[in-house]
Amino acid sequence: MTASGPTVSFIQMKDGTREDYELLEELEKPFLAGTADRLLRELAAQAEETLSGYQITRLEHGLQAATRARRDGADLDWIVAALLHDIGDRLAPQNHDRMAAEILRPYVREEVSWVVEHHGIFQIAYYGHHYGWDPEERQKFKDHPCYRSCEQFCERWDQSSFDPAYPMDPLESFVGDVREVFSRKAYAPEVLRAGEVHGLPDAA
Repeated sequence: MTASGPTVSFIQMKDGTREDYELLEELEKPFLAGTADRLLRELAAQAEETLSGYQITRLEHGLQAATRARRDGADLDWIVAALLHDIGDRLAPQNHDRMAAEILRPYVREEVSWVVEHHGIFQIAYYGHHYGWDPEERQKFKDHPCYRSCEQFCERWDQSSFDPAYPMDPLESFVGDVREVFSRKAYAPEVLRAGEVHGLPDAA
């Protein structure tokens, strides 16, 4: 299979010219602009290909978590993070939390990406004892500034969002939120807001 349209001259990256890399930079722009829509398609796919045994799909779990965040008055970073926190389940079920964090990291503040990265460990508190795991594994992060944020994220929006009767907002209602977050300039200091920790809003 060969590529269609303009292509670079090299077959080894080290042989590329300035013109080659300028071409790639230009061609990359529409692809980057489509990130939000690719994530939304992945979310939609979680309605069909999902983890067995739960009373709801993985998509519904994300929708419930994001709806709870929205109804608590959370800001856009938290809402989109709640929606996407398990986006890695289909491709990286053993480290889905870190995969989701890396997807979000360039576009949300550091507090939020840290919480998504560590939510898997924090969730063990609810079920780890059934497997012989240490339910207090999260305690190794007890002195981290984001500890409380992650604890609350898991308690209020994650572990509680497996309820088939919960009136969740539809995926379509989050499309604008996802597109807004992923249209930000990646890694911009005003987006990352390094060192800032505000916690979750008070529960509604």
